[in-house]
Amino acid sequence: MRSKMIARMRGERGAALIETAFVFPLIMLVCISIFEFGRAYQHWQVLTNAAREGARIAVLPGTTDDDVTTRVQNYLSAGRVTSPSEATVAIDPTEISIGGNTRPASTVTVSYPFEFIVLQPVAQLVVSGSTVGAPITMAATATMRDE
Repeated sequence: MRSKMIARMRGERGAALIETAFVFPLIMLVCISIFEFGRAYQHWQVLTNAAREGARIAVLPGTTDDDVTTRVQNYLSAGRVTSPSEATVAIDPTEISIGGNTRPASTVTVSYPFEFIVLQPVAQLVVSGSTVGAPITMAATATMRDE
């Protein structure tokens, strides 16, 4: 009788459940992080292409800053950026040097406050009262020579 009780106490029954309870949150954190950083990279790619589109429009004769901003926001909408109206578009006339000659150009900078869906709220729970969960400002710049 006593040997049966000792055998039950030494058994590994339930050990898999405890191991799963320890490992499952870590696996979920890794999976969610992969999803979140993939989404951040996709947003950054859309911002980069939107800046290029804005620079292409900015170099055309007769275009206004409103035309450039509208084109950038339309590109952000097409790229499924969550709030394209929050993007800041800066258009700067500049000069570039090509072969020792300076040429007029336009530089378009697009800035966007990116927020993680899951990681920022989790970070705020872990470190309350800090800026850990604040939006990250992504920016992309493109320069093109005026036509």
